[in-house]
Amino acid sequence: MKILFGPAGNVAEGALASVKEVDAMNLGAMEFAFTYSVWMRNDIAKQIKKENKKLDVKLSVHAQYWINLNSSDKDKIEASKKRILKACEKAHHMGAKHVVFHPGFYVKDTPEVTYEQIKQGLIDIQLVLKEKGWDDVKLACETTGKMSQFGTVEELKRLKKEIGTEICVDFAHLYARALGKKSYDELVKQFKGETLHAHFSGITFGKRGELKHVNMEEKDIIALLKALKKYKISCTIISESPITYKDSLKMKKIWEKIVRA
Repeated sequence: MKILFGPAGNVAEGALASVKEVDAMNLGAMEFAFTYSVWMRNDIAKQIKKENKKLDVKLSVHAQYWINLNSSDKDKIEASKKRILKACEKAHHMGAKHVVFHPGFYVKDTPEVTYEQIKQGLIDIQLVLKEKGWDDVKLACETTGKMSQFGTVEELKRLKKEIGTEICVDFAHLYARALGKKSYDELVKQFKGETLHAHFSGITFGKRGELKHVNMEEKDIIALLKALKKYKISCTIISESPITYKDSLKMKKIWEKIVRA
C-alpha cells in the first residue's frame, strides 16, 4: 500500500510554481481548487502537464461549489453540468485524473428520486466527456458532511457500481455526518483493500452535520492513518484544512513514524 499527501489550492504564486513547490516539499499530490471559478487557461494547464512529467506530482481538480444536479430548475442543472465539464477540460489538459465535486442536494425529494436525477446528470456529463475526448478524466463525487446533501457512502458506491463514477472520500465529512459517533476505524473499514482519492481536515459540526473545516489535530491524524494501514488502503489524501500544505507535511511526518513502528 502507498499513501500520498498534498494540499488543496495553490501554495505559491501561480499554478505551475505551486506544482513545483509541492514537489520541492516532497509531497506527492496536489488538488487545484476551482471552487469559486475555473480560473486556469488551457495553455497553462498544458504547460503543467508537460512540466509535471519531470516532477510526477499526482494532480486532481475540485470543481465549483455551485452545483446541484437535483435542482427543480432545469437551467440550474444545465449550468451545473457546464461547471463540472469546464473543470474536466482543465483536468484533461493538465493530466489530472479526478475531478471532485458535491453532486447536489435532496431539497424536497426522497433520496431515491434524488439519486436517479443525479445519476442521469452524471451520465449526460460522461457522454460529453467521451465526445470531446476528455474521458481520461474521472468524475469523483465527494462524500458530504451535511445531511441535506446527497453523498452518503452507500449512494456513491451505488453510482460507482452502476455508471463507473469514482468516489472522493472526505473522512472529515463522514465524521461530521455521523455526528462524531463513529470512529475513524469504523469509517475507514468500509473501504477495506480499496485504492482511494480522499480529503481530510479537522472539522466542526452541529446536529445537521458539517459546519466548517479547521486545522487537523494530531490524534485524529493518527487515528485515520492507523486505520488506513490496518485495512491496507492505498490513498491520496488532500488536506483541506485552513493550513493545507502544513497539515499535509504533518500527516506525512506522522505516517512515516507509523510505517516505521
